[in-house]
Parts: sequence; structure tokens; C-alpha cells
Amino acid sequence: MTATTATQRRLRTEIPGPASRALQERRAAVVAAGVSSVLPVYVTSAEGGLLTDADGNVLIDFGSGIAVTNVGHAAPAVVDRVREQAGRFTHTCFMVTPYEGYVEVCEALDKLTPGTHEKRSVLFNSGAEAVENAVKIARAATGRQAVVVFDHAYHGRTNLTMALTAKSIPYKHGFGPFAPEVYRVPGSYPYRDGLSGPEAARIAIDRIEKQIGGDQVAAVVLEPVQGEGGFIEPAPGFLPALSRWCTENGVVFVADEVQTGFCRTGEWFASTHEEVVPDLIATAKGIAGGLPLAAVTGRAELLDAVPPGGLGGTYGGNPIACAAALGSIEIMRQENLAASAKRIENTVLPRLRALAEETGVIGDVRGRGAMLAAEFVKPGTTEPDADLTKRVAQACHQAGVVVLTCGTYGNVVRLLPPLSLSTELLEEGLSVLDHAVRTEASK
Repeated sequence: MTATTATQRRLRTEIPGPASRALQERRAAVVAAGVSSVLPVYVTSAEGGLLTDADGNVLIDFGSGIAVTNVGHAAPAVVDRVREQAGRFTHTCFMVTPYEGYVEVCEALDKLTPGTHEKRSVLFNSGAEAVENAVKIARAATGRQAVVVFDHAYHGRTNLTMALTAKSIPYKHGFGPFAPEVYRVPGSYPYRDGLSGPEAARIAIDRIEKQIGGDQVAAVVLEPVQGEGGFIEPAPGFLPALSRWCTENGVVFVADEVQTGFCRTGEWFASTHEEVVPDLIATAKGIAGGLPLAAVTGRAELLDAVPPGGLGGTYGGNPIACAAALGSIEIMRQENLAASAKRIENTVLPRLRALAEETGVIGDVRGRGAMLAAEFVKPGTTEPDADLTKRVAQACHQAGVVVLTCGTYGNVVRLLPPLSLSTELLEEGLSVLDHAVRTEASK
């Protein structure tokens, strides 16, 4: 199957069409019911910011595979490097016979991640793996066990990362017992708590010191902008205050930048917005243009505290995924995708804010770069309106625009377009969203 040559949204059938519905029937007979899909259209090709399905419909992608295809679908530099690497070898296991690509990715992470200190990296397959290994590293380096996380956090689906994640359904319900020595404290949710960053940080730190004890904490793990929890951007000063407290108390400050990393928020990493330098940073998603790759990068003394053999995995840093990452990073640099993310922000936020003012059903518009959100509420209140959120998303899907929802209350529409998306397609997708909100809000 070759990449689509479509250049604009096009609907040939209803969504989903007959070919996708037939595939859905086949799926129901063989795929576990626990695996859900936002939109049951079956993609046959994709290019840039467009998806072509089995019925020939072309959809604008405002999801990027959940912030993965930052460089766009089928980006040539990624495809070329993957093709060349696959022709040489597909796997040896870096823990058995290593290869240069793994080293090159770690060299790139050394230069790109915040801070000028000496760093080390280790590569994995998924964001959950990266976060879980960051906790392992912190525990090994500090000799402590307690891990602090925050309300509304999402960190993954493994046993430990489910414990770190706040929301029960669908991520945790029925899957316990969970890993011990995980403690949850309030974060910063400006729309709902009304607190300044330093005020929110003082509450969190007070809770840590009173209920756990700073000298017992191995790591504080947080997302610089919370993802699944609702694209919650903490109030200014929250992250720096927590980072300072960690330094003063010998606690490892872990930034989960799985969703925020690689130019998504208008900087290479979201921590940079407030000049926060994490001790460890977990990355995945946008690193490799769609191939499974993740990393933990951080202070050399922390990663080197784990003895040989203590970190790794059969597929971690797979050579094809490493090749894709090098191609993806090349595109981000050459095309200045951090600046492109800011272009997207400057286009989207004014339109969402105008829509909020005119309709009265959007309580908050927030985000940075190409990680943007609208929180839907019942008019005149802050009461979450999950039903309207669902209807708006479905209306967008029916019109050929892929949007995602999120949030502890299920009332946030999030926009994660490829950073390379043209302004024309961005504007067209926003017009579809605008129409969906106005139409559904009037019902």
C-alpha cells in the first residue's frame, strides 16, 4: 500500500463506511474487547496530517496517534532511514551485540534534553516502560522507596504505572492490587483550584512532608503538562517550586515528558518553559515518528547507580526504531517544528477562546504549542459536561476530523495535530470543530 496522495479532507461515504464496518465485524471475532478505538475507520494509508481509510475517505488528523507522529505521517526522512536499516538488520538485541544507532539516539538525547550536566540514557519500547524504569533508577540511586505522584496524573498501564495513574476507569478498575509505596498529592489545576503555582506547590509539599517525610521519598514524578488528566497546565511557579524542594531533600525529580516531549509544546521539552531541569526525563511517543521507542535520560550518577544488567529489555532501542528516531529528530531540527508548534498555538487558541465566549459551554481553553484543549461545562457553571464533549467529538468524526477527548471528568476535547500540519488544513479542521460545538451546544 502506497501513501495517500490526497491533499485535503474528502468524504466518499458515511463514517464509518461499508469497508470499515466489514473490518469491524472481523475485528469483533478476534480482537479482545478490552482494546477500544476512538473512531472505527480502518486506515489504509496516511501522509502528513491526513488519514485515508478503507472506503477512500480522507480525514484531517488532530490526534497524531496520541502525540506520536509529531513530524507527520510517513515523513520521508523517517521512511528512508527505516527502509535502509531494515535492509541491513532488524534486531540483534543491544544487550547481546550492540549497534551504533542506539548510541546515536543516546547522543542526541544528551544534547536535546534540559541541562548541561553529564547525562546517560537507556532505551525502551513505551512510555510506561520509561516511567517505570525511571522509578527503578531513582530507588536504586537513593536507597528510598516512596514515590510521589499527583491528582489527575496518567503514567501508563503496567502494574507500577497504574499505581502512579490517578483515574480508575478505564485504566485501573479491576486490575489491582497495585504496587506499594506510591503516594498521591494535589497538583495545580488553575481552572478548578484558583491557586497560584507557589500556593499549589506549598500544599503539595506540606502533604508530602507530613504524610510521608521528605527523607523517605525516592522520586517525585509528574507531567509538566498533564495529558490524559485533561491537558492541565500548572500555574507558573508550581514546577520550579517542586524542583527546588526535591533538590533540597535529595529527591529525584522525574519529568514524564512522554506526551509533551519533542517540540509538542513549542519547546523541545515542556520543562524548558520554566527553565526546570529534571534529574530524570522519561520520553516516548514523538521520539520516533510512529515506531515504538522510549527513553530515560538523566544525571549520569543516577543512571550509573544501577549495576550492569539492571536495566534493559529484549526490544529496547530496536535498530529500526532508532533509525526512525534519528530521522524524526533530523526533521524537527531542519524544519524547526518547535516554531511550527507555536504557529499552531497562535492559530488555535484565539479561535477556541472566541468560541468559548460566544457559546458559553467552554469553561477553559488552555495549552501550549500543539497540545491544546477546551474543557466543556454546563453554561454558567464549572460543572463538567461529558455528554456534550462526547457529542462534539462524534460530530467532528462524522465530518472527517479526528479529535480526541480526555480529562478526569471526560469533558475535555484535546487537539494534537502533527507539528507539520499546514495552516490551511488546521483552519479547515478548526472550522469543523467550531461548527460541531455550535450545533451540539444548541440542542
